[in-house]
Amino acid sequence: MSPLPAVWKLKRFLNIGNERKYKEAIKTVNQFAMDVIKSKEERNDYRTHDDLLSRFMASSWDMGFEDEDRRKFLRDIVISFVLAGKDSTSTALTWFFWLLDGHPHCKQLIRKEFSTLMSSSHHTHPLNLAFDDLKNLNYLHAALSESMRLFPPVPINSRLTVDDDVLPDGTYVGKGWFADYSAYAMGRMERLWGPDCREFKPERWLDGDGVYQPLDQYKYPVFHGGFRMCLGKEMAYLQMKSVVVAVMHEFEIEVIGGGGTPEKMVDPPYSLSLLLSMKNGLHVRLKKRQQRSV
Repeated sequence: MSPLPAVWKLKRFLNIGNERKYKEAIKTVNQFAMDVIKSKEERNDYRTHDDLLSRFMASSWDMGFEDEDRRKFLRDIVISFVLAGKDSTSTALTWFFWLLDGHPHCKQLIRKEFSTLMSSSHHTHPLNLAFDDLKNLNYLHAALSESMRLFPPVPINSRLTVDDDVLPDGTYVGKGWFADYSAYAMGRMERLWGPDCREFKPERWLDGDGVYQPLDQYKYPVFHGGFRMCLGKEMAYLQMKSVVVAVMHEFEIEVIGGGGTPEKMVDPPYSLSLLLSMKNGLHVRLKKRQQRSV
């Protein structure tokens, strides 16, 4: 889209160029979400199912919406989870596997952790792991958090103030101002993370017993903070853990050209946009694991 408001507004008014494509794309996405909702309404099974959409549909009846407004509310939820969850999670996993290839010791500890868990719970395949099993993968949780500290999927974010306010440090913020912050920069601040702030160290998230310890959400704003914290945070961790365990259980992953060693982390190959994508993607060789033991 054009950076000049007058240009894109004119294009939108005339329904031409990229504004026309943008309008058509929005219509396609909205229709997809509406089809999902209407299909579930026709089956009339949302009161007996525990999936996320079913829960939102059941609760939406108590919100006093008209039918069309209720569907739009549900549509926006579906789109948020599909778009916000899919791309950000895949971006986070791209950097995670890049970092693991450059830190083989961490890779070994992750594999040892989930292999030990599978043995103790008598599961033969990672897809059989339950929610509580995945929740107990403390080192993997720490490694994912550390990866997103250094390479947050959304590197820069912004909030619009609805009223005049004063921040805790005395900074005045006026109504209608944009408050911008960079999770990417904050994750590399020595004042927040110490002299090893540029190093990949999952251990910084673990206590003396190896149990994951969440840190201050305002120190680590990858999922935002306060009342507006990302609703999909726990689902994102669960999804990423499931993918990591399933992939590492089946394959050895070799990053072509080498992974994120400390030397390469000095100048990481990122492509800055709305998401912190990896420039040219992550090219890997997958080798089927013959020996499933650690």
